[in-house]
Amino acid sequence: MPTGDELIELARAVALTGDRSAFAVLFKHFAPRVKAYLVRSGLPVERAEELAQETMVNVWRKAASFDPERAQLSTWIFTIARNLRVDHLRRQHDRGTADMGVESIDDDADVLAQMVHDAAPLDEQLGAARREAAVRRALQQLAPEQLQVLWLSFYDEQSHARIAQDLNVPLGTVKSRIRLAVNHLRRLLDGTEP
Repeated sequence: MPTGDELIELARAVALTGDRSAFAVLFKHFAPRVKAYLVRSGLPVERAEELAQETMVNVWRKAASFDPERAQLSTWIFTIARNLRVDHLRRQHDRGTADMGVESIDDDADVLAQMVHDAAPLDEQLGAARREAAVRRALQQLAPEQLQVLWLSFYDEQSHARIAQDLNVPLGTVKSRIRLAVNHLRRLLDGTEP
């Protein structure tokens, strides 16, 4: 799996020379993650697949506009996907085909966009939103080095060995930080720690 720096170099190769093999690596890495994000946001699998592909087409076309000084590559790509999703939901709403029960969708109202499809009853969606907020608060209480390795392991799906190599720390340190972070999160979420 490519590292963050390697992904940025691939994006630069796409921007500068239209490198198809670099784009293929980016596509293989990001398309499934973008699709999963779109499905989790409430889109049907088929529409999520279409928007994930459209996202990657935009990555190809707009690669030159990516600035690693302003955002991480993953943030830039997921912002493209989010904007495409919001545009799709607005078009549905404008045509009257969405059963949303709201007058409009605001860019800052991701919660409303996630309720577009009634995949789960409202009380389950509310419970999930509360759990997500609790996890976000708990993550903010982790030590920076614990949060970093947790993020790299679970969100960037990097192996412990790769994290150790990238951070230039022993493998045991990475495993220890992850274990401590998970235990700390568990205590925070169970309410056994202030």
